[in-house]
Formats: sequence, structure tokens, C-alpha cells
Amino acid sequence: MADDFEFSDKVPPSFERVGNVIKDAEAKGFNPGLIVLLVVVSLLLVFLVGNYALYMYAQKTLPPRKKKPISKKKMKKERLKQGVSAPGE
Repeated sequence: MADDFEFSDKVPPSFERVGNVIKDAEAKGFNPGLIVLLVVVSLLLVFLVGNYALYMYAQKTLPPRKKKPISKKKMKKERLKQGVSAPGE
């Protein structure tokens, strides 16, 4: 039984290397997750600013939208709702 726990106080070499990698990661430079986040946020910001610019350009240059013509039937219903009798009734 005592022979089974011969290496209980030692850390396997693979775990020692992981500890060194974690310590060295801060010294190497930018975090890749941070770079991805910055790229995504900047693309989203460019998209939103571009949409706003196009919207403002369209508001200035495009003519106003034409209203749909109202059918005679709807006009008659609206006049009856307002209390004005339609001509011929």
C-alpha cells in the first residue's frame, strides 16, 4: 500500500509546463480574445454608423412617399363614422 503513493508529493511534468505557459501568456502581448472582441465591436460600429449615414442621405435626397389611394368604399365608411352623410343617401 505504501508503494502506491510513492509520487503523491510530486507534480507531473505536464502540469508544470501548463503553469509556465500561463505565466508567460501575460508577457507575450495582446490577448487573442481581446483582439477578436475589438474587431467585432469595430465592425458593428462601422455598420451602424454607415446605416445612419445612408439613412440621413436618403432622407435628404429621396422624395416623400406617396400615400396609397383610399377606395370609395373606405371614404364612405369614414364619412359615416364622422356623422357626415354620403351624397345620394
